[in-house]
Amino acid sequence: MRARSRKVAAERLDSGLGAGTKRRMRGTIPGVALWASAALLLSACGFADMRAPVPEFMRAKMPDPVAPESPPDVKHLMRENLEQVFTAAAQPTRVRVSPPRREPVGQNWTACVKADLNSVIGRPLGAQTYRLTIASNAIVDRRRVEDDDNCASESYEPI
Repeated sequence: MRARSRKVAAERLDSGLGAGTKRRMRGTIPGVALWASAALLLSACGFADMRAPVPEFMRAKMPDPVAPESPPDVKHLMRENLEQVFTAAAQPTRVRVSPPRREPVGQNWTACVKADLNSVIGRPLGAQTYRLTIASNAIVDRRRVEDDDNCASESYEPI
C-alpha cells in the first residue's frame, strides 16, 4: 500500500496538479474545444454571400434586379422647382436644360442647367451652369459646374 501511495505522490509531483484537478481538466479541454469549434462554425454563417464557394443552398439569395427607371422630364422638374435650383434674388432668365444622363455609378440621373443670373446686389453675373442630380423624379442635389464636368459639350433646350 505504501508503494502505491508513493507512486501517486510521485505522479502529483511530476504533474504539479492534484488528482482532482486532473479529472476536471479532462472534462474542460474537450468542452472548450467543442465550444470553440461551434463558435467557428457559426461565425462562418455570415460569410456565405451569393458569390461564396459553398453549395448553392447555403448561399444568400441574389437580389432581384432593379427595373431601370425611365428618364426624368427635366424641363417639367425645372419649371416646378426653379426656386430649389436658383434663389429668388438671382432672377434667373433664359433657363436652358440638357437631356438627362444616367450617372456612371448608381441609379441617379444628372442634367445640366444654364441660366442668366444676377448677383445679390442686382449686378448681372452672366450665364451660369449647374449640374443637377435627380433621383425618383426629384432634384436631390445641385452644384456649380467645374472644369472636369462635361456640361460644356451638352446641347441645351429652353424650358
